Amino acid sequence: MLIKQQAGLLDYLSRLNKLLTTLTAWAGGLVLLVNVLVVSASVIWRYVLHSPLEWAEEAARAMMIALVFFGVATSTGRGGHIGVDLFLRFIPGSVRPYVVHASRWVLFLVAVGLTMSSYSLLQVSRYQTTETGLPMIISIAPVLIGSVVMMLGALEHALKERMKVVLLSGAGIALLVVLGWLKLSLMADPATAAAGLMFICFLLGIIAGVPIAFTLGMSAMVFFICDPTLPFVFFSQQVVAGVDHFVLLAIPFFLLAGAAMEHNGMSTRLVELVVRGMGRFRGGLNMTTVLSMAFFSGISGSKLADIAAVGGVLMPAVRRAKEDSNEAAAVFAASAVVSETIPPCVNLIVLGFVANISIGALFIAGLIPAACLLVLMLIAANRFGGKINIKDAYPQMRPRLQLWLGALVGLAMIFMIGRGVMMGIATSTEISAFAVVYAVVVGRLAFRELTLRTTVKMFIDIAAMSGVLLFIVACATSLSYVLTIQMIPQQIAELLVSIGQSQGSWIFLLLTIVILIVFGAVLEGAPALIIFAPILVPIAVQLGFNPLHFGIVMILAMGFGLFSPPIGLGLYTTCAICGVEMKNVIRPMVKYLLVSLFGIILIALIPTISTWLPGLAGY
Repeated sequence: MLIKQQAGLLDYLSRLNKLLTTLTAWAGGLVLLVNVLVVSASVIWRYVLHSPLEWAEEAARAMMIALVFFGVATSTGRGGHIGVDLFLRFIPGSVRPYVVHASRWVLFLVAVGLTMSSYSLLQVSRYQTTETGLPMIISIAPVLIGSVVMMLGALEHALKERMKVVLLSGAGIALLVVLGWLKLSLMADPATAAAGLMFICFLLGIIAGVPIAFTLGMSAMVFFICDPTLPFVFFSQQVVAGVDHFVLLAIPFFLLAGAAMEHNGMSTRLVELVVRGMGRFRGGLNMTTVLSMAFFSGISGSKLADIAAVGGVLMPAVRRAKEDSNEAAAVFAASAVVSETIPPCVNLIVLGFVANISIGALFIAGLIPAACLLVLMLIAANRFGGKINIKDAYPQMRPRLQLWLGALVGLAMIFMIGRGVMMGIATSTEISAFAVVYAVVVGRLAFRELTLRTTVKMFIDIAAMSGVLLFIVACATSLSYVLTIQMIPQQIAELLVSIGQSQGSWIFLLLTIVILIVFGAVLEGAPALIIFAPILVPIAVQLGFNPLHFGIVMILAMGFGLFSPPIGLGLYTTCAICGVEMKNVIRPMVKYLLVSLFGIILIALIPTISTWLPGLAGY
């Protein structure tokens, strides 16, 4: 009887979820398109027509919030949030399926909490307006809509399993909730237990493989529930505040520009050109991977997007040339570390935002460190690689003119981005909007491979991807707010300042590198930056470090952790894209990681590498 009821409910939820996620997917794509047009128009009106659109930034921020929640709702409905089994392998096999399925209930509970909290926020802001007179409801309504769709999608996926697993995993979550409630009810001041329960939820979420955004969101939500002095509406309010910033629009815009350059065929042309140029040398295919990753880092802004773009093109050539796929995956992951500071990197944008550092200055500061690491990695790729037969890798070759055209179109966009940042012509967000227009229009004219259907799908997919990425930022901001209330950053700051003053500033720097490698492996770049950058950057400045130099070291250390075995989340993704198992990648990767680590330490010990170029540019 229960099984029939489950099947009937699942069928109804599946049809409803398919309809709702289709609507949010199209809505997200449309919002992204309109936002690109609004930001581009605001620049034209300001610089060309000398008549600024006063409402443009607030409208763009409101659409940014809609983009995030429509995107994350779409991904949740499609099952796009995947936990990483970092610690699940240590759980007995008989228990593991129940622990894995419990993470689906966590997604549902976080979505329920966001729905309830955002409904309260909507009621509070119903009659409020923004500074330019726009109704506040346009920013809050998409949060409620996205949370409801996310809740229904999470419920469908929670019920998609054998009845025994569904019930027992749900009962396990319910038991934890009851135990937490009992602990609170037995305490004279429940607020004192809020922080402890928050940290327990965070640890359990990491161990159970709950997606990082929902681990962060669950931890913050539990704190707001347990502390009676804070209204629960603060939960959604802080989540919204985490992405209600114009500067963060650069992230989806750069992702979109990179996707446009990939879909119009530039990536395949560029990689083939590099293979044909470097293939005659020893380690030519490995060197191609390093150079291609560096090139696409200047386009997409996201390291995982770079690996997906280059790996999808280059791995077939690796297999055709009968090269070791595990070695190739190791080079991909190590090259991602090398290219962490090549603008327009997502983490550089996030760091500038949370630490109040000029994003343009960070873009410039990352160039020479990236060049140094690139040279070291090319030497390693040449030393540890072998020669290939180019005709095996590419049995059918394109004319060289096509290949050079693809490379020149991409280089022109990188030049436009770099020139705009260095000259201060526009903000990084405005430049990224023009990069999208350039990639779509010029790419279409140059290659004629970016069809209308492909363009529509690209906007929809990037909207969903941006929602997932920025939802991590939103939940990390909410947790960061909670940590600030608990005075935890201040306590850490006092400890680190005392270490720096007693043991020396360089000991503080090396300790920071170790901390960020560890947390970068578990938390990914954005949440780790949001939590640690506001703490560490002021301390570094107090101890005499240049914030640009320290920021670049932070980015590189977290990138090293993200792609390091056995915990690095980025390495798991790299292995999945390359079609290999991580256990087979660790040994060939060690030598490349040691080269990367040597370069990072060198950059940390010689601040001039990071500060010389920004100084010339006037920063």
